[in-house]
Amino acid sequence: MGIHSHNFVETYSDLVGFGMDRKTDENTIQYYLQKFSDDKLMEKLIGRLSDEELSEIFFMITKIMKKHLSEAEYHQLFLKD
Repeated sequence: MGIHSHNFVETYSDLVGFGMDRKTDENTIQYYLQKFSDDKLMEKLIGRLSDEELSEIFFMITKIMKKHLSEAEYHQLFLKD
């Protein structure tokens, strides 16, 4: 088994939607991100993204991690050091 996991999307059975309440919003974002990062979807989608879209995604994710993760958390949880 690899070091990455996407278990939430496999077991979540509640509402997927945005704007109802904070918990549903959080669950929806986690669900969407796990679905979005699926290898088969990425194989199909990644080459269709513009340079600007690739940049937007990269810098948005980087900005969020820098804001909300300590250096140690970044290494442990994202880099899997």
